[in-house]
Formats: sequence, C-alpha cells, structure tokens
Amino acid sequence: MRLGVLDVGSNTVHLLVVDAHRGGHPMPMSSTKAPLRLSENLDDAGRITTSGAERLIRTVDEFSGISRSSGCGELMAFATSALREAENSDEVLAAVRDKTGIALEVLSGRDEARLTFLATRRWFGWSAGRIVNLDIGGGSLELSSGGDEDPDVALSLRLGAGRLTRDWLQGDPPDKRRVAVLRDWLDAELVDSVKEIKAAGKPDLAVGTSKTFRSLARLTGAAPSGAGLRVRRTLTATGLRQVIAFISRMTAADRAELEGVSADRSQQLVAGALIAEAAMRALSVEQLEICPWALREGLILRKLDTEPNGHETETPLMEVVQ
Repeated sequence: MRLGVLDVGSNTVHLLVVDAHRGGHPMPMSSTKAPLRLSENLDDAGRITTSGAERLIRTVDEFSGISRSSGCGELMAFATSALREAENSDEVLAAVRDKTGIALEVLSGRDEARLTFLATRRWFGWSAGRIVNLDIGGGSLELSSGGDEDPDVALSLRLGAGRLTRDWLQGDPPDKRRVAVLRDWLDAELVDSVKEIKAAGKPDLAVGTSKTFRSLARLTGAAPSGAGLRVRRTLTATGLRQVIAFISRMTAADRAELEGVSADRSQQLVAGALIAEAAMRALSVEQLEICPWALREGLILRKLDTEPNGHETETPLMEVVQ
C-alpha cells in the first residue's frame, strides 16, 4: 500500500510518501518539507498565534493534497511537542480538522522516544544488543534505552534545539558567555534522566537520530546524504567539540552556507550541538552511530506490525495524550 506520513514538528512540516508492506522495509517514494517554526509563533501566554495557526492550516491542507495526488491510500498525520505544549492546542487542532479535514494525532513525548527507538532497533537489528538512542527535535530531546523493540526507558525532556535557541541564544552569533552558561545548565538538567538511562544497563551501541545529528556528523566529515542511506556515519565527542568551537563564532547566515546545514536549521544548530555534547558527556558516550530512520519510520513500522490486514490488533500504536 502507498502510505503518507505527515509530521508536524516544531520547525517543519514533513510529508513522507512510502510504499509500505508488512514484513519488508518501507520504501520512500517522495519527501516534501516546508518550514513552519511553530515554536517561534507562541505569544507570552504560550498560545500559538493566529498567524502561526493560519500557516499551519495552509500547510496541512497543501500537504494533504500532495498525499492524495501521490496516490496515498491513507495519511497518518501527527504532531509533536509544539502542539502538545501549546496552551490553545485543542483550539488549533479543531481548526485544522475543520478547515482541512485532517485530524492531527498529538504524540506524547514518551511515544516519540518509543517509536524512534523502534526505528533504530529495526535499522541496526538484534545483533546490536542494548541500544541507547538520542534524538534532538526542535522542542524536545528524547532519550531511550533497551535490548528489545520497546525500550526499557523512554524519556522526553524539554531540551529541544529551537526551544533553547529562543530561550538562551538569540544573539547572532551567540554570546560566548551565554554559550558557557548554557553548557553548565544542560549538565544539571540531564543528571536525573541520565541516571535512569544508565540504571537500565550498559549499552552495546549508542545511536543518534534526527536532522541535527546528521548535520553535525556531516560537519565532522561523515559522508553526504548523496552517498546513500547504507553508508556508515558516526559522530565523535572530539569532533563535536571542534565543530562547536567553529560554528558558535559564526552567524546563522554563515552556518547556512556549510554543507549539510539547511537555512531553516542554521539558527538553532549551535543549541542542537550543545544538547548533543551534553547528552553524550552525561552518558559517557564517545561515539554515536547515526541512524537515518527516526520517528516517521517508527510510526510506519508500528502500523505495519499492528495492522497487518488493515485492522488494529491489541498492541497499541501510541498512547493517548491527555
């Protein structure tokens, strides 16, 4: 079947169209992205602004049309931290549904971690042993660890690259003192969560997912995307520290000129790198394997597992966000 996956994140809207068949890997047919920056369209009360909501509605409507023209038999539409945390989330979701006919499912932070971990497990296989996975989004950081397909520990922290850029690093380039203070603050914020991850067991493999990790790996010399998904890519702690020293002195416009860095991600790259550095340091990880699969692929895989004949089994796809 041809399936569309619409991901409404803090920074972008991403439509992935795949040919998905149970027992096999989902094969991507097309990928369409558009900047959204919901996290930048919040008022002082934590509500998504009228202009932000209108942009969301237009984009969802446009992308649902693309999914239909691409021959998708079904569109899985979901949203993550920006809509999950907005004070007027229910109001905005209702407006999207009324204007576009698309009912966005809001994932819990734990589900983001669980489903991303599933994608990582399927990519590396059972021989990888216990995996610890790190995923940096615009609004949150997901940490998970486990030896099975469902992690023993799945955490979501409000430490996203877009969020911390807005709260800490608004200068362009960012203020050196703010960078130093943010480093210390991140160390303190991660203490309790990392204790929980470490208590689950020592990992055999440490993995990084998300665009942030892929960009950072590329800046440290990993193969470009054009080399293919199967090429091994890694990010080392030493290489990451060198990249931070370099990019933290640059403007967002200059960072956008670097290979592997998109214009819409360049502003928050420094914060993303500091989050990655702090998480790796806290977990005593010197090297991450970069996984090209993440949340979207995890959703597809879980759907294929739980609905082999188009009917949901007793295994839940995701939790309900209250």
